Amino acid sequence: MDGADEDAWSGVAADWAALWGGFSDPARRAIIAGAGIGPGSRVLDVGCGSGEFLAMLHSVGAVAAGIDPAPRMIDAARSLAPDADVRLGAAESLPWGHDSFDVVTAVNAIQFADDTLAALAEAARVTVPGGRIAISNWAEGARNDLDVLERAVAEAAGEELRPDGDLRQEGGLEELLTEGGLTVLEAGIVEMPWEAPDDATLVRGVLMGEDADVIDEATPVLLAAARRFRTESGGYRLVNAFRYAIGRTPG
Repeated sequence: MDGADEDAWSGVAADWAALWGGFSDPARRAIIAGAGIGPGSRVLDVGCGSGEFLAMLHSVGAVAAGIDPAPRMIDAARSLAPDADVRLGAAESLPWGHDSFDVVTAVNAIQFADDTLAALAEAARVTVPGGRIAISNWAEGARNDLDVLERAVAEAAGEELRPDGDLRQEGGLEELLTEGGLTVLEAGIVEMPWEAPDDATLVRGVLMGEDADVIDEATPVLLAAARRFRTESGGYRLVNAFRYAIGRTPG
């Protein structure tokens, strides 16, 4: 599904939270460590989705805030992280004042902005001088088992997957931070496994947001392509990867 379509994200908010909400936790933990987030840290999560990172931030003592363009994602985030300041809005126009946060994060989010540099500039505006901005998203398709499944479904439908964008490539996130005027402090890649206990969950997770007729046609193709990822228990385990980079704002 198109990550930039907030209405589409609202339509799948419940399934997303149930099936993918905790998927990004390894990258989130790397960001918490790398950005020095701890008790009292003021942290804004841009593209907070259903709020899992907000809850994690709260668990380490941070003062968390979040923003997302999808209303139902906002509802889910407020439910999961009731102590967080969660607002509806876009990454390019953050409804907070200058120097409001010590750290701004964007996990699997900034690549969906209409203007990534404008979104980064807004993140820098609301971050204190010398603060941290941490961004993370999918690594290149060759590092992701999910890409194998999506490619099989696309080819069966006579379609092609979108080519990997620059932000998925090695050095892409660092280049964005540098172009935005930040000093890169750390960058890395994190393994991101995703597991489905059965066929039905795999189909729900991979074909999330598709029309019923598309799901019916794609399910046999998906299950055939997924055989290589079956576990002894009858479920599936897909090994994927996220890249992340952490920069320091001027000052």
